[in-house]
Amino acid sequence: MILEQFDSLTNAQKQMFSDTCVKLLANAFLARDKKDNKEMYYFILSFKNYFDEYFNIINYELVLDRDRGAIQLVTKENQNVLKLKKDESLILLILRILFHQHLVETSINDNVIITIDEIHQKYDSLELKKKINKTDLVSILRLYRRFNLIEPLGDITQSGTRIIIYPTILMAISTTNINDVLDVIGRITSKDGGVKDDETIN
Repeated sequence: MILEQFDSLTNAQKQMFSDTCVKLLANAFLARDKKDNKEMYYFILSFKNYFDEYFNIINYELVLDRDRGAIQLVTKENQNVLKLKKDESLILLILRILFHQHLVETSINDNVIITIDEIHQKYDSLELKKKINKTDLVSILRLYRRFNLIEPLGDITQSGTRIIIYPTILMAISTTNINDVLDVIGRITSKDGGVKDDETIN
């Protein structure tokens, strides 16, 4: 077993292994290009066998996308899945759509930069009776920053503030067909069978 060789690691490597496991269990995603993720991302590449064996023991799987620089920790039994409220789900789906749209337009790299105002515009285009307020949006964006899906480049209470969307968004919403995302938004926002404000979805 690879973990039998754990004692051969330096103390610094052991600490990094521990810190990285804790971060993944807490945040699920790592983005190579996010400043506070970079060191852990490359550490995983160097010691992936250790991580694979450790997480397999506790029934998790490490998913690595080298091309996009994204890592996700998933549970094999579909346990500990984050439950999202309606607005949290809608903002996540909107981020996925904006990521797709900007990537198609620029094709420069896998990191997309949007503004908070674009999120508001896309949300308003859904023509919901209840508009999302600034406090709720700020709270949701902080949630997705914690999960390493985005990184605000300034004050997130300001509409002109830019936000980086990382390729980890493609793991959070794994469909390759953007129409699937639009269909989910349609189901959430529809009057018939839609998700109510106090309900949660996966």
